[in-house]
Amino acid sequence: MGVCGYLFLPWKCFVVVSLRLLFLVPTGVPVRSGDATFPKAMDNVTVRQGESATLRCTIDDRVTRVAWLNRSTILYAGNDKWSIDPRVIILVNTPTQYSIMIQNVDVYDEGPYTCSVQTDNHPKTSRVHLIVQVPPQIMNISSDITVNEGSSVTLLCLAIGRPEPTVTWRHLSVKEGQGFVSEDEYLEISDIKRDQSGEYECSALNDVAAPDVRKVKITVNYPPYISKAKNTGVSVGQKGILSCEASAVPTAEFQWFKEDTRLATGLDGVRIENKGRISTLTFFNVSEKDYGNYTCVATNKLGNTNASITLYGPGAVIDGVNSASRALACLWLSGTLFAHFFIKF
Repeated sequence: MGVCGYLFLPWKCFVVVSLRLLFLVPTGVPVRSGDATFPKAMDNVTVRQGESATLRCTIDDRVTRVAWLNRSTILYAGNDKWSIDPRVIILVNTPTQYSIMIQNVDVYDEGPYTCSVQTDNHPKTSRVHLIVQVPPQIMNISSDITVNEGSSVTLLCLAIGRPEPTVTWRHLSVKEGQGFVSEDEYLEISDIKRDQSGEYECSALNDVAAPDVRKVKITVNYPPYISKAKNTGVSVGQKGILSCEASAVPTAEFQWFKEDTRLATGLDGVRIENKGRISTLTFFNVSEKDYGNYTCVATNKLGNTNASITLYGPGAVIDGVNSASRALACLWLSGTLFAHFFIKF
């Protein structure tokens, strides 16, 4: 006995044979006048991943057999389910409509679906294409990075989605409208500057859902430069403070000198405090011997810089000759300290 005799009732065997024969008939079988919309499936159906897709087919009372197929696989024949996929269910089976639903749609469900009918005359088919959209998702992105000023940097941001998402890089650490934008998976920065440090945002967008956004931080190391150092006048017996501010990454270490002598907290009634970018030299009870020129030296692993600051009494004049002499002393100190710093590290 054949397979049909063992596995199916006679009418089910007829359906199987009929459906298989449908694929031997070209899709464009001529339809008589008045039959141009019969059977009529939907236009392309577009759904998001995870949603449900409904496939509808319009029929009429001439139909004796009806089925939904995915490529050559029978999903439903009449009210009988042939698919083993629990996500596929029948919605409507009436003389005018035959509809099924695919729940929790995934990308592998995308493709052509065929509504096949059998009438007294001949079989007919109508096709619909299921399109599955996938929200954007960033799968791979560069880690936070630290580089020296003048280096080249390449950031990577790889995203998936259907349709393919557009990837955009944006510098967040600048004023609105001033940061450069790159519409590419790769962001390349040549000869990076200190003002290009900060957070960079990668955004993946395909209009299916909200964009997927991730951030990368670039830290740019650069040698110190002293941005603020001001001479200070104070009377004998009063409290005097000299302040030195330096920008640097990594943060600079500070040292204070008077002529060739390095100063330290507790010696000669002074205190040195270093807090971030600012170093202060405090005199609690200024005497005549405290007046004079002091050198603030700021150092990190990339270099050093210095500035000369004067503590003076009432009526003192700070002349250019003395300033030039201080500049020579600072130059000598910077060379000595730079060598000392690299021996230390």
